[in-house]
Formats: sequence, structure tokens, C-alpha cells
Amino acid sequence: MKVIICGAGQVGWQIARHLSGEDNDVTVVDNNPDLVRRATDTLDVQGIAGFASYPDILDRAGARDADLVIAATHSDEVNMVTCQVAHSVFEVQRKIARLRSQSYLDAIYSDLYRREHMPIDVVISPEKEVADAALQRIAAPATFDIESFLDGKGQLLGISIDEDCPVVNTPLRQLTDLFSTLRAIVVGIRREGALFVPAPGDQLFVGDSAYVFSHTEDMARTLEIFGKVSRKQERVVVIGGGNVGLAVARALEAGTERVRAKVIERNRRCAELAADALERTIVLHGDGLDAGLLEEAGIRNADAVLAVTDDDKVNLLAAVRAKSMGCPMAICLTNDPTLVPLMEPLDIDAYINPRATTVSSILRHIRHGRVREVYSVGDAEAEMMEAQVLSTSPIAGQAIRDIDFPEGAIVGGLMRRGELIKPTGGTRIEEGDVIAIFAMAGDRAAVEQLLQVSIDFF
Repeated sequence: MKVIICGAGQVGWQIARHLSGEDNDVTVVDNNPDLVRRATDTLDVQGIAGFASYPDILDRAGARDADLVIAATHSDEVNMVTCQVAHSVFEVQRKIARLRSQSYLDAIYSDLYRREHMPIDVVISPEKEVADAALQRIAAPATFDIESFLDGKGQLLGISIDEDCPVVNTPLRQLTDLFSTLRAIVVGIRREGALFVPAPGDQLFVGDSAYVFSHTEDMARTLEIFGKVSRKQERVVVIGGGNVGLAVARALEAGTERVRAKVIERNRRCAELAADALERTIVLHGDGLDAGLLEEAGIRNADAVLAVTDDDKVNLLAAVRAKSMGCPMAICLTNDPTLVPLMEPLDIDAYINPRATTVSSILRHIRHGRVREVYSVGDAEAEMMEAQVLSTSPIAGQAIRDIDFPEGAIVGGLMRRGELIKPTGGTRIEEGDVIAIFAMAGDRAAVEQLLQVSIDFF
């Protein structure tokens, strides 16, 4: 497939990294020559320096025979015009645009993106993706990461292994004997910064971060077995009243669970807009690092603090200060992956990486065959993918133990006729099953061959 990626920033580079590694013909376009050079030096891609919305630049990038254009520059308007030019001038069949302004995303204006108006096939909102991720973290406070699969019946849980974890130093194969009815599997372990797929004889050690695939109905029991206690979140302080913070506060107001939220926003204009948009949420104008203001927001009695300003360092410091003042849980938004190793020593419970959430969302919309969901784990180190088994797949009709899965891949869950099954070595995979597979980045292509799928557009 021939793909043009407009924007070579963090998101564009990661998408190019994924697609170029899967034998696609990828061209990266950016008006910053240094970013283009970084992409061409580190990835198997071509690069064009220039404004992606200019027809001659798209022409040089190969738009005349391109299958897909992904517009992910920092400008909404450039992304929209790029899709329009790709459609009107070059008849590119599929166009994806990243749009951040909430005005463009309002449901009442959805007709804007019809082919006869502004022909964008898929609109990705980083703020909405991040807000959804934040809400998932709040809903599962004992995890540092969480994502739903298999029609909501399965959950990928990121769990930090502490000293009070009952299954520390226990070989993973023994967990099945100890908890025979538990529908959960450890699919990934991060140890001393390195992520890997564990073997049955591997153990969990204090300081590890485990990725566990669990049946949703068994999630509370899974967390308990791993030494975590689920707490109901009733009071939340949100630091940052921009698009993300406002989206979170709105969702909390609209939710069925009664959650009381307070928002702290430094910019007076943003604070006023948030106060006008929210009905029951209190909005405080001031600095989220101000101890007095945090006290006024009731941080000592809050169940969680969510730091989602546009400054990573402010988020880190605000989360640390909130925890030092008695807040039991801190969730932090960070764009810089190099700051992630600081989370544990700073006692920050969970983090949200906007780049990872946006990349996962874009990949979800360009997977072809029977891949239904894709979630990027860590710094694109692995993926959790959900796919339907085709009759042409080499794994159809085989028991899992007989399938030649690469070492860096493991089946976490299997859904058959709407029911989630905990897979074992003897489980036979049937045509029509939907399976969730955790795969390291280097083994993703091998897994896709087993599934008989490819990256393409619909």
C-alpha cells in the first residue's frame, strides 16, 4: 500500500515507523526539513520537505497513485485542506485527519466531512482519545494502564507489582493451578525498563510492571490477586481546564456514577469557558502548583488528581504535590516518553501518553482484513491486537500449542459466539473466533501472517 503521512512530528513519525515496518511504501511530508531528515535517516521511508496542503508538494510525494493520506500536522486547517486537495486533485480514496479544535468536532457539524463538502473519511481527535484514556484510568485506579477488547468483555490491565503482591516469585504456570477459575493471563512483563512476553516458568518480581489480559467480570478479582484494592472514585480534582480537562469533566458530569469534580485552570479565559460549559463542576482560576489553591479544591479529601495541562513538567510537579498533600492517586499526562521512567520514583500511579493513544486510534482505522482493534503498548514496543480468524488462516482448526507463534507473541483471550474463553494450550481455534494477541513489535508481522491479514484501507 502506498501511504503519504503529512506531519513528521511524534505522531507522524510513529505511524511511519509502524507502516514502513510492514512493507508499505511510505512517504513523509513536513515543512520542517530537520523532521523529514530524522524520518528518512531512521526509517525506511521517503521524505519531502514542504507544506502538505500544497498540490505540488502532494504531487511530488506521489499522491497520484497513493492509497491513503494521513494528515497529522499540528494545524487543523492544514490537515483539512490537505485532505480536500488529496480528494479533489488526486482522487485519493481514503483520507484520515487529526483535528484538535472542538468546534470542528461538534456533532452538529458532522455533515461537514461528507465527500461533497470536506471529504475526510476518518477524523481523529487527540483530546477525545486522551480524555477517554483518562476516564478509563479513573475507572480502574489500581492500574497504570487499561484498554478494552472483545466488545468490552476483555481488559488489558497494566499492574505494578509491589511487595504486598501475593503472587510474587510464583511461576506463572502455577497461577492456573492456584486460581483455576480465574480468566486472566499475564501477557507481558516490563523489568528494568525492558518489555518481554513471559514463558510459563517465568516469575513476577517486586518492581515489575505486568500486563494482564482479564475477563471484564474477573477484573476486580484479578486486581485483588495481584495485591490491588479497587476504590470507588467519588471526588476528582482535574488540573488543566483546556480541551482534555474539559472533556473529562463533561464526561464525569454525564456519567451514571456520581463523581464530583473540581477543575483548576491557570488561564482566566480558559477557566471562564470551562465554567460556562460545565453545570455541576466547580472551576477554580489559578495555578495547579499552588498548595493553597489545591487545599481550596479539597485535595486532601479527593480520591484522585488528574494533571492534564499542556506542560509535561507542570503535570509531573502538580501530581507530586497533590500526593504529598494526601491525595491517594495521581494520574499524569505526559507527551515526552523519556519522562515515563520518573513516574515510579515520583510515586505517580498512572500516566497517559497522547501520542500512544492517537497512534493506536489511527492504526485502528487503517487495519484491514479482520483486525478489529489495535492498542500500542509502551513506546510502540508492542501491540495488543484483536482479530477475527478467517477460514484461510493457518491457525484455523489448530490447537494453540500446535501453532508456531513467535516467542514474542501470546494469545490473551478468545471470544466464540459472543462468549469470552480463557485460552489454554489445548484450546482449538475455530473459524470466526475473535482472538486478542499480545505481540512484541518485532513479531507483529509474523502474527499477521498467521492471521492472514494485512494493512490496507477499506
